[in-house]
Amino acid sequence: MIDLMAGREHTQMSPRMVRAVASMVALASLGLSACGDSGEPTAEAATTTVPVSASTTTATPTTTSTTTTVAPTTTTATPTTSTSPSTSTSTSTTSTTAVVQKTEPIAPPSDAYAKEPVIEMGSIAIPKLGVDMTLYEGIRLTTLDYGPGHWPGTALPGEVGNVVIAGHRTSKHKVFRNVDQLVPGDEIIFTDDAGVHVYLVNRVEILQPTAIWIVDPTETATATLFACHPPGSTAQRIVVFADLAP
Repeated sequence: MIDLMAGREHTQMSPRMVRAVASMVALASLGLSACGDSGEPTAEAATTTVPVSASTTTATPTTTSTTTTVAPTTTTATPTTSTSPSTSTSTSTTSTTAVVQKTEPIAPPSDAYAKEPVIEMGSIAIPKLGVDMTLYEGIRLTTLDYGPGHWPGTALPGEVGNVVIAGHRTSKHKVFRNVDQLVPGDEIIFTDDAGVHVYLVNRVEILQPTAIWIVDPTETATATLFACHPPGSTAQRIVVFADLAP
Protein backbone atom coordinates (compact mmCIF):
# COMPACT_ATOMS: atom_id res chain seq x y z
CA MET A 1 0.00 0.00 0.00
CA ILE A 2 1.24 3.48 -0.73
CA ASP A 3 2.66 5.20 2.34
CA LEU A 4 1.04 8.66 2.17
CA MET A 5 3.17 9.83 5.07
CA ALA A 6 6.52 8.92 3.53
CA GLY A 7 8.97 11.79 3.38
CA ARG A 8 6.94 13.98 5.73
CA GLU A 9 7.62 15.00 9.33
CA HIS A 10 5.26 13.10 11.64
CA THR A 11 3.48 15.71 13.76
CA GLN A 12 0.64 15.31 16.19
CA MET A 13 -2.67 15.21 14.31
CA SER A 14 -6.22 15.85 15.45
CA PRO A 15 -8.70 12.93 15.36
CA ARG A 16 -10.30 14.51 12.27
CA MET A 17 -6.94 14.60 10.48
CA VAL A 18 -6.20 11.02 11.54
CA ARG A 19 -9.57 9.92 10.14
CA ALA A 20 -8.98 11.79 6.93
CA VAL A 21 -5.53 10.25 6.39
CA ALA A 22 -6.80 6.79 7.25
CA SER A 23 -9.71 7.29 4.87
CA MET A 24 -7.42 8.39 2.05
CA VAL A 25 -5.15 5.40 2.50
CA ALA A 26 -8.03 2.95 2.72
CA LEU A 27 -9.86 4.45 -0.22
CA ALA A 28 -6.79 4.07 -2.33
CA SER A 29 -6.40 0.49 -1.17
CA LEU A 30 -9.93 -0.34 -2.34
CA GLY A 31 -8.73 0.02 -5.87
CA LEU A 32 -5.12 -1.15 -5.92
CA SER A 33 -6.04 -4.47 -7.47
CA ALA A 34 -9.70 -3.88 -8.18
CA CYS A 35 -9.77 -3.42 -11.89
CA GLY A 36 -7.39 -6.00 -13.11
CA ASP A 37 -8.29 -9.20 -11.39
CA SER A 38 -10.39 -9.88 -8.29
CA GLY A 39 -12.38 -6.68 -7.59
CA GLU A 40 -12.77 -2.85 -7.45
CA PRO A 41 -13.55 0.07 -5.17
CA THR A 42 -15.37 -0.27 -4.66
CA ALA A 43 -36.55 10.12 8.28
CA GLU A 44 -61.92 30.21 31.82
CA ALA A 45 -72.02 38.28 40.66
CA ALA A 46 -73.59 36.18 42.00
CA THR A 47 -76.84 38.32 42.10
CA THR A 48 -78.67 38.13 45.41
CA THR A 49 -82.40 38.48 45.21
CA VAL A 50 -83.68 40.28 48.28
CA PRO A 51 -86.27 37.93 49.85
CA VAL A 52 -89.88 39.09 49.69
CA SER A 53 -91.74 38.69 53.01
CA ALA A 54 -95.46 37.91 53.04
CA SER A 55 -97.36 38.33 56.34
CA THR A 56 -101.01 37.38 56.58
CA THR A 57 -103.21 38.25 59.66
CA THR A 58 -106.66 36.76 60.00
CA ALA A 59 -109.05 38.01 62.72
CA THR A 60 -112.08 35.96 63.60
CA PRO A 61 -114.76 37.93 65.60
CA THR A 62 -116.54 36.18 68.42
CA THR A 63 -118.89 37.30 71.15
CA THR A 64 -116.44 36.67 73.92
CA SER A 65 -112.91 37.19 72.60
CA THR A 66 -110.78 38.04 69.65
CA THR A 67 -108.29 35.54 68.44
CA THR A 68 -105.47 36.63 66.25
CA THR A 69 -103.74 34.07 64.15
CA VAL A 70 -100.43 35.01 62.58
CA ALA A 71 -99.38 33.03 59.55
CA PRO A 72 -95.72 32.08 59.30
CA THR A 73 -93.51 34.19 57.09
CA THR A 74 -91.83 32.34 54.33
CA THR A 75 -88.73 33.77 52.68
CA THR A 76 -87.42 32.20 49.49
CA ALA A 77 -84.11 33.29 48.08
CA THR A 78 -83.52 32.24 44.54
CA PRO A 79 -79.88 32.41 43.65
CA THR A 80 -79.09 33.69 40.24
CA THR A 81 -75.89 32.58 38.58
CA SER A 82 -74.19 34.88 36.20
CA THR A 83 -71.36 33.65 34.05
CA SER A 84 -68.81 36.11 32.82
CA PRO A 85 -66.86 34.87 29.83
CA SER A 86 -63.12 34.95 30.13
CA THR A 87 -60.68 35.26 27.29
CA SER A 88 -57.48 33.29 27.25
CA THR A 89 -54.72 34.00 24.80
CA SER A 90 -51.98 31.51 24.02
CA THR A 91 -48.96 32.01 21.87
CA SER A 92 -47.26 29.17 20.08
CA THR A 93 -43.80 29.30 18.65
CA THR A 94 -42.77 27.09 15.78
CA SER A 95 -39.12 26.36 15.29
CA THR A 96 -37.72 24.95 12.11
CA THR A 97 -34.99 22.36 12.29
CA ALA A 98 -33.10 21.45 9.17
CA VAL A 99 -33.41 17.83 8.11
CA VAL A 100 -30.02 16.26 7.73
CA GLN A 101 -28.57 12.84 7.12
CA LYS A 102 -29.18 10.63 10.15
CA THR A 103 -25.94 8.69 9.94
CA GLU A 104 -22.24 9.18 9.28
CA PRO A 105 -20.28 7.03 6.82
CA ILE A 106 -17.80 4.65 8.38
CA ALA A 107 -14.13 4.99 7.61
CA PRO A 108 -12.93 2.97 4.63
CA PRO A 109 -11.91 -0.54 5.72
CA SER A 110 -8.20 -0.94 6.36
CA ASP A 111 -8.31 -4.46 4.92
CA ALA A 112 -10.16 -4.40 1.63
CA TYR A 113 -9.98 -8.18 1.28
CA ALA A 114 -11.31 -9.15 4.73
CA LYS A 115 -14.43 -11.27 4.86
CA GLU A 116 -17.67 -9.61 5.99
CA PRO A 117 -21.29 -10.80 6.32
CA VAL A 118 -23.18 -11.08 3.06
CA ILE A 119 -26.23 -8.83 3.53
CA GLU A 120 -28.69 -8.18 0.72
CA MET A 121 -30.31 -4.70 0.82
CA GLY A 122 -32.53 -4.84 -2.23
CA SER A 123 -31.52 -4.05 -5.78
CA ILE A 124 -30.12 -1.37 -8.03
CA ALA A 125 -31.10 -0.88 -11.68
CA ILE A 126 -29.72 1.43 -14.35
CA PRO A 127 -32.10 1.00 -17.32
CA LYS A 128 -29.87 2.74 -19.85
CA LEU A 129 -27.05 0.30 -19.17
CA GLY A 130 -29.18 -2.82 -18.78
CA VAL A 131 -28.08 -3.12 -15.13
CA ASP A 132 -30.39 -4.82 -12.60
CA MET A 133 -28.55 -6.45 -9.72
CA THR A 134 -28.85 -7.27 -6.04
CA LEU A 135 -27.43 -4.55 -3.79
CA TYR A 136 -25.28 -5.59 -0.84
CA GLU A 137 -24.17 -3.91 2.40
CA GLY A 138 -20.41 -3.34 2.47
CA ILE A 139 -17.59 -2.05 0.30
CA ARG A 140 -14.85 -4.61 0.80
CA LEU A 141 -13.78 -6.28 -2.40
CA THR A 142 -15.02 -9.60 -1.05
CA THR A 143 -18.54 -8.11 -0.94
CA LEU A 144 -18.26 -6.30 -4.27
CA ASP A 145 -17.46 -9.64 -5.87
CA TYR A 146 -21.13 -10.53 -5.20
CA GLY A 147 -22.47 -7.25 -6.58
CA PRO A 148 -22.55 -3.48 -6.02
CA GLY A 149 -22.12 -2.50 -2.38
CA HIS A 150 -23.66 0.18 -0.16
CA TRP A 151 -21.15 2.17 1.92
CA PRO A 152 -22.13 1.51 5.58
CA GLY A 153 -23.23 4.65 7.40
CA THR A 154 -24.27 6.51 4.28
CA ALA A 155 -27.96 7.23 3.69
CA LEU A 156 -30.38 4.53 2.63
CA PRO A 157 -32.21 4.90 -0.68
CA GLY A 158 -35.04 7.45 -0.45
CA GLU A 159 -33.68 9.11 2.70
CA VAL A 160 -32.24 12.59 3.07
CA GLY A 161 -28.51 12.19 2.63
CA ASN A 162 -25.93 10.61 0.36
CA VAL A 163 -26.43 7.01 -0.76
CA VAL A 164 -22.94 5.81 -1.73
CA ILE A 165 -22.52 2.72 -3.90
CA ALA A 166 -19.31 1.08 -5.11
CA GLY A 167 -19.00 -1.49 -7.87
CA HIS A 168 -16.62 -3.33 -10.18
CA ARG A 169 -15.74 -1.94 -13.59
CA THR A 170 -13.87 -4.70 -15.33
CA SER A 171 -13.87 -7.74 -13.06
CA LYS A 172 -16.50 -10.25 -11.93
CA HIS A 173 -19.96 -8.94 -12.97
CA LYS A 174 -18.62 -5.57 -14.26
CA VAL A 175 -21.78 -3.83 -13.00
CA PHE A 176 -20.36 -0.32 -13.52
CA ARG A 177 -18.44 -1.04 -16.72
CA ASN A 178 -20.33 1.53 -18.80
CA VAL A 179 -21.22 4.22 -16.26
CA ASP A 180 -19.21 6.63 -18.39
CA GLN A 181 -22.13 6.53 -20.82
CA LEU A 182 -24.54 8.05 -18.30
CA VAL A 183 -25.72 11.62 -18.90
CA PRO A 184 -27.87 14.03 -16.86
CA GLY A 185 -31.43 12.75 -16.57
CA ASP A 186 -30.62 9.03 -16.79
CA GLU A 187 -32.33 6.94 -14.11
CA ILE A 188 -30.79 4.99 -11.24
CA ILE A 189 -33.48 2.94 -9.48
CA PHE A 190 -33.20 1.43 -6.00
CA THR A 191 -35.77 -1.08 -4.75
CA ASP A 192 -35.93 -2.20 -1.12
CA ASP A 193 -38.46 -3.01 1.63
CA ALA A 194 -39.39 0.71 1.80
CA GLY A 195 -40.33 0.85 -1.87
CA VAL A 196 -38.90 2.11 -5.16
CA HIS A 197 -36.61 5.13 -5.21
CA VAL A 198 -35.71 6.80 -8.49
CA TYR A 199 -32.68 9.04 -8.80
CA LEU A 200 -31.71 11.11 -11.82
CA VAL A 201 -28.11 11.51 -12.88
CA ASN A 202 -26.77 15.01 -12.25
CA ARG A 203 -23.23 14.69 -13.61
CA VAL A 204 -20.32 12.31 -14.09
CA GLU A 205 -16.77 13.25 -12.99
CA ILE A 206 -13.30 11.72 -13.09
CA LEU A 207 -11.56 12.21 -9.71
CA GLN A 208 -8.46 11.12 -7.84
CA PRO A 209 -8.70 8.17 -5.40
CA THR A 210 -8.03 10.60 -2.52
CA ALA A 211 -11.29 12.52 -3.18
CA ILE A 212 -12.97 10.99 -0.12
CA TRP A 213 -15.42 13.90 0.08
CA ILE A 214 -17.64 11.99 -2.31
CA VAL A 215 -18.98 9.95 0.65
CA ASP A 216 -19.78 13.01 2.79
CA PRO A 217 -23.37 13.44 4.11
CA THR A 218 -25.61 15.77 2.10
CA GLU A 219 -28.61 17.93 3.07
CA THR A 220 -30.74 16.61 0.23
CA ALA A 221 -31.44 13.11 -1.06
CA THR A 222 -28.57 12.22 -3.36
CA ALA A 223 -26.77 9.14 -4.63
CA THR A 224 -23.11 8.64 -5.52
CA LEU A 225 -21.83 5.71 -7.57
CA PHE A 226 -18.11 5.12 -8.05
CA ALA A 227 -15.70 2.70 -9.67
CA CYS A 228 -12.12 2.69 -10.91
CA HIS A 229 -11.02 4.59 -14.01
CA PRO A 230 -9.95 4.10 -16.66
CA PRO A 231 -11.20 0.55 -17.08
CA GLY A 232 -8.51 -1.83 -15.92
CA SER A 233 -6.65 0.84 -13.91
CA THR A 234 -6.86 2.20 -10.37
CA ALA A 235 -5.27 5.53 -11.24
CA GLN A 236 -8.52 7.47 -10.89
CA ARG A 237 -12.17 7.08 -10.04
CA ILE A 238 -15.23 7.62 -12.18
CA VAL A 239 -18.01 9.08 -10.01
CA VAL A 240 -21.70 9.43 -10.88
CA PHE A 241 -23.69 12.01 -8.91
CA ALA A 242 -27.52 11.79 -8.86
CA ASP A 243 -30.51 13.40 -7.12
CA LEU A 244 -33.76 11.83 -5.90
CA ALA A 245 -36.43 12.41 -8.51
CA PRO A 246 -39.25 14.77 -7.42
